[in-house]
Parts: sequence; structure tokens; C-alpha cells
Amino acid sequence: LGPEDAAHCVAYETVGGPVTAVVRLLGLDPYRATAVLARLAPDMDRLAERAAAAARDGVDALPAASAPLLDLTAEQHASWPVRLFAS
Repeated sequence: LGPEDAAHCVAYETVGGPVTAVVRLLGLDPYRATAVLARLAPDMDRLAERAAAAARDGVDALPAASAPLLDLTAEQHASWPVRLFAS
């Protein structure tokens, strides 16, 4: 992927993951939750464009080179005897 595509994927996953979680964990209306996601699309597009522009200036221009806490949490979750989602 190029910087633009990667930035759009990250922006969507950053917002799409929690939207999916509120539907599963809190039982919120999936149509209303998806509507929130749709309303955020222009903001996500602008953010992805800014991130892609920063990436063209080099990794040092980005606000963070990685997301270590997400990786650490994923590793911890992998060792849990139960899962948050049965699927």
C-alpha cells in the first residue's frame, strides 16, 4: 500500500473497531453506530490525508513511529484464558 491507502486503513480501523465493539458489548443499534461511522468519514479522510503528507516527509515527521501499547495489549490478550468475543 501507498501512504494514502495505509493512512485510510488506519483511520478506518481506529474508528471502526470501537464501533463494532459498542454493538457487540453494549448491544447498541448497529445502524445508528454505522451512521456515526459514516458521519466521521470526512474527518477520517482529512486525517488520512494529513498523515500521508507527513509520511512523505519521512517517518520522523509522523507523531509516532509505532503504537507499542496496542501491541503490548494484543500480546497480553492472546494469553488470556477467555476471549472478549466468541466469534
